[in-house]
Amino acid sequence: MKRESAGPVPGYCARSRGGSSSIARLSRLAFLGFLVLSLAISAGAQDKKGESQLRTVHGSTVDKNDNPIASSVVYLLNVRTQSVITRITDDAGNYRFSGLDPNVDYEVYAEHDDLTSPTRTISSFDSRRDIEVVLKLSRKKATH
Repeated sequence: MKRESAGPVPGYCARSRGGSSSIARLSRLAFLGFLVLSLAISAGAQDKKGESQLRTVHGSTVDKNDNPIASSVVYLLNVRTQSVITRITDDAGNYRFSGLDPNVDYEVYAEHDDLTSPTRTISSFDSRRDIEVVLKLSRKKATH
């Protein structure tokens, strides 16, 4: 006599052929997606961290009586590469250099007509990210 099946046998789970491999494939795909997303977030955070580490040098040019000098030329020398960046001060004598590498020493000075300022050094050992330098201009020394 044949026994008829009345339904699933308790404790037995019928799987279709290939069912477990599709679940494993799906798990691997989800893991890879998570890994790619994690790396992308990490890289973006490092870019923002790098940007926030850049430094800014700003300030003003003034005469011996601390009056602002408009239209002065401010020179910023990268000591490592010897490249020079210039800015012209605004009507209030203000200037700004931003996006500077914190691992480089800089020298800054200003000129206006026959006036010049002493050269000021911004050291890579200075940990400030926002550095204010007031440049006081006085008469150039005559060279003979």
